[in-house]
Amino acid sequence: MKDLIKKYLAYLIRWQLSTPILAPVIAYFKHSPSLFGTKEDWIGSAVANLIGGLIFFWVDKWIFKSTILAPLWEIKENIKCADCGKLCRGYRVVKAGNYDRMQDVAPQFRCEDCSKRKLEELKQRGIKI
Repeated sequence: MKDLIKKYLAYLIRWQLSTPILAPVIAYFKHSPSLFGTKEDWIGSAVANLIGGLIFFWVDKWIFKSTILAPLWEIKENIKCADCGKLCRGYRVVKAGNYDRMQDVAPQFRCEDCSKRKLEELKQRGIKI
């Protein structure tokens, strides 16, 4: 929970970093007398960024943790297939749904045919791909 709060606060700060861009743009389009905008332009930009951050933290979290994204594959040339031993281009699923091998110290690459079999095996084991 503490890590989530830290990430949330960092995300909100990141959103506020766009305020110096947003305020002058608002000032320009509303024909403000100052090139950099009025105090209200800056307050409005900061409030808009706060609201955006409060909402989009959860939207982004859902997008990047969900299964709507395609699996992340790693491809290498001239590998020995972990299953059949064939020397070929190798494939491995690195991250998909609830499957995460980003930190794998000994990744296993497979030929195209064995990769397809492994993918089906993962699906049957309940891995969301």
